[in-house]
Amino acid sequence: MCFVGEGEYYEAGSGIDSSGVRYNMGMIKMGAGELRKSTPDKTILTKIRRNPIYFVLDEIIDTYNVGSLFRLADAVSAEKMFLCGKMEYPPSARIHKASVGTENWVPWEKTESTLDTVKMLKMEGVQIVAIEQDRRSIPYCELKPSLPVALVVGHETKGVKHEVLEAADKIVELPMMGVNKSFNVWGSAAVVAYRIIEGIGR
Repeated sequence: MCFVGEGEYYEAGSGIDSSGVRYNMGMIKMGAGELRKSTPDKTILTKIRRNPIYFVLDEIIDTYNVGSLFRLADAVSAEKMFLCGKMEYPPSARIHKASVGTENWVPWEKTESTLDTVKMLKMEGVQIVAIEQDRRSIPYCELKPSLPVALVVGHETKGVKHEVLEAADKIVELPMMGVNKSFNVWGSAAVVAYRIIEGIGR
């Protein structure tokens, strides 16, 4: 194994793309500065090992949250992200800034309807888990997901749409122990996503 600077490594036989990014059988490590300038091609993207996790964004309005969710999806090596309904999507300078360029590395798709996206995923055998405060919700720590799984997060003020919650297989929420009654959308998604990651491979 060869180290290529802080936090980055590759093995003998690795490739180097046209922008100088080294990759090794799906293992790519770059800092924020490199990520913002990187332009991966399809060959490199297919080498990244993906976990069976999808993110479904139900009309997230804050571009900082959208960018942070891209960054989270990259961190857990998610299979794909769906940006649904009326919301900003790449190319966007504001999303790019928040995501530090990870929107170029995470497979994503813009769709018109969150509900239709959820139904499509369910037909493909994907479990739908909505992250929302609801009378039917369970604590996130009690979630026993089946894979593949899609995490649905909603509008910062209105939350996940009622009809999408009705279509979900599970609804989970985080306990709020302080004075604030809700948590940031990408922060909530991160807690649940890593809970799922902990169980993969066990």
